[in-house]
Amino acid sequence: MFTLAIVGFVMIFVFMYVVMTKKSTALVGLVLIPLCFAIALGFGADLGPMILDGLKKIAPIAIMNIFAIMFFGVMIDAGLFDRLVETIQKATKGDPVRILMGTSILAFCVSLDGDGTTTYMVTCTAMLPIIRHFKINPLMAATVALMPASVTNLLPWGGPTARVMSILHLEPGDIFLPLIPAMAAAVIWSLFVAYYFGRKERSRLGYSLTAAVSAHELAGKISMGDEKLKRPRLFWFNAALTLLLLIGLITDVMPLAVLFLIGTAVGLAVNYPDVKEQQACISSRGQDIISVVAMLLAAGTLTGIMAGTKMIDNMAQLLIAIIPPEIGSHLGVVSALASLPLTFFLTNDAVYFGIMPVIVKTAAVYGITPAEIGRALLVGQPAHLLSPMVASTYLLVNLTGVNYGEFQKFALLWANGSSLVMLLVVLLMGLVPL
Repeated sequence: MFTLAIVGFVMIFVFMYVVMTKKSTALVGLVLIPLCFAIALGFGADLGPMILDGLKKIAPIAIMNIFAIMFFGVMIDAGLFDRLVETIQKATKGDPVRILMGTSILAFCVSLDGDGTTTYMVTCTAMLPIIRHFKINPLMAATVALMPASVTNLLPWGGPTARVMSILHLEPGDIFLPLIPAMAAAVIWSLFVAYYFGRKERSRLGYSLTAAVSAHELAGKISMGDEKLKRPRLFWFNAALTLLLLIGLITDVMPLAVLFLIGTAVGLAVNYPDVKEQQACISSRGQDIISVVAMLLAAGTLTGIMAGTKMIDNMAQLLIAIIPPEIGSHLGVVSALASLPLTFFLTNDAVYFGIMPVIVKTAAVYGITPAEIGRALLVGQPAHLLSPMVASTYLLVNLTGVNYGEFQKFALLWANGSSLVMLLVVLLMGLVPL
């Protein structure tokens, strides 16, 4: 009965194994592994429409990433973030603790717009020159950038919480507001992890007060981009354009892809009216765009096959079936714990549109409210951003230059820590019944 579900879980495990052990790149694994499994199951004749459906669903995200990379590339070339980098350099003084905690704080601030792509572009632009200059472990840098973004992903204008509220017909006051203390605790946890990583890097790199002085003297000497393309006189225009775009992202006045498309065109036209300069800016981001978009579209193969073969539906049904009836009264905390693997292995749509309504109906028998189940199933979101089905994580991996499998293996423990911190707080506050 659950053959497709078992095959689906095996397929995900195989993918994770080959990328973590560096037997394949993520792009190759995302395409060939689901293809082989689908053919083995007898779906060979239907592969074309399945993959095309997956590509159609991922295309808007890929388009958004194309123009997001291009927009922030233009801003980087024009020197918008140079002052920020110099300020952070002076504040961090080469101290790995300050650098990694600064990365975490910046990621948290930028991620308040609810968009992972924006968060990683801005954070990596500001911090990577410093991180690379002082030879800080990029896996640590990527992890501390992801962790706060995984928490702010729960904001009402973020995808998971919006899904929960819409399906359960609840208001932000029922779902989001009670979770704020738990989210705050998870953000503090992410800062602690950044501090812990920084202390380890201090020891490894031999940081000392002498190093702090020399680092302070180096402030402002890390260059970002071609000096010929800098536009310091247009700093305030570029800052206003970026701020306007971020406001547009938060208020959802237009689709993200359209906002970045318009922002890119305006930024290029004003900063580089010369056609040759425009072409140079566009060409300079070509490699980044190709690598990220190729990965995103490859992920469309995986999600398309999982949806088209009904693997994802069967995986959800299997998880529901294995919950023993005798633990029904504890379904709140069970749902919270189950949300970690659920949101990692399945898409948010599968969890919140497929599994959650069934759990809500079951929980009602034991007096557990829909709001309590909704909160419980949001607890696992910090781990969700490490799922191979999350598009923005491929951008983070590409920007920081880390191996996708290594990053998953390195960051998963700390991301799960965020979920466990949130679970502890919601249990202590009685937001999810034991």
